[in-house]
Amino acid sequence: MIARLDPEHVEALTRFFDELPTGDLTFIKEDVTDPATIRSWAAEGAGLRWVALDGATVTGYVAVRPLTGWSDHVGEIRLVVHPAHRRTGLGRELARHALARSVEAGLAKVVVELVADQEHALAMFTALGFTGEALLRDHIRDRDGRFRDLVMLAHDVDGTWSGMRAVGLADELGRENA
Repeated sequence: MIARLDPEHVEALTRFFDELPTGDLTFIKEDVTDPATIRSWAAEGAGLRWVALDGATVTGYVAVRPLTGWSDHVGEIRLVVHPAHRRTGLGRELARHALARSVEAGLAKVVVELVADQEHALAMFTALGFTGEALLRDHIRDRDGRFRDLVMLAHDVDGTWSGMRAVGLADELGRENA
């Protein structure tokens, strides 16, 4: 089940991040090892943040962080799945959920940043309609001090819905004015 992040999820989400391998934490932008970070997310009404739940246990997390200023039409997806639940389809389910909520929020474009060698994640987002936007060489330094390439993928929400309108699918999906 995917649920909007609420204060009741703070402890479980904190445990979720505590259980991630150290290497995974390298690629998360926020300091998720600080419980205050997670409490602040829940206190701000969660915004565009969700957790995947198995009972009361968090098995995945996804957020869409709207950019600001001249990029306020763009949202960035941040997604992580617990290692025990990877390659089960949960990541795809969370990504689809985030993409749908991005459309509902009125975002015109959604991006995701991935380490270039994350082949499964790249394939998953590509299958969801994301395309390569940028390759930044040696843009990330991992915990071992090695430089890694960063790939940015983008999903043109307006373009996708425009194409769907052209063939009548937007009406079927309830997005006549999309």
